[in-house]
Amino acid sequence: MLLSAQEESLINVVRALPPAEAGKVLNWARQLTSLADGRNFEWYDSWTNQDAAEATASALQCFEDQEREHR
Repeated sequence: MLLSAQEESLINVVRALPPAEAGKVLNWARQLTSLADGRNFEWYDSWTNQDAAEATASALQCFEDQEREHR
């Protein structure tokens, strides 16, 4: 599989984490995949800080909602 420079960078960061923390990151990635429900998302380097903040807030809210459902 051919990875982009950004994907390779992310993998290197995850590999540098302690095992427990790397597991958390991988779990978040699985949760994002689940939330995507088969949809493809285009990620652009041209996102504004506000775009990134809104996306982050939305993702966090989804995770919190999902965690509440599983309790």
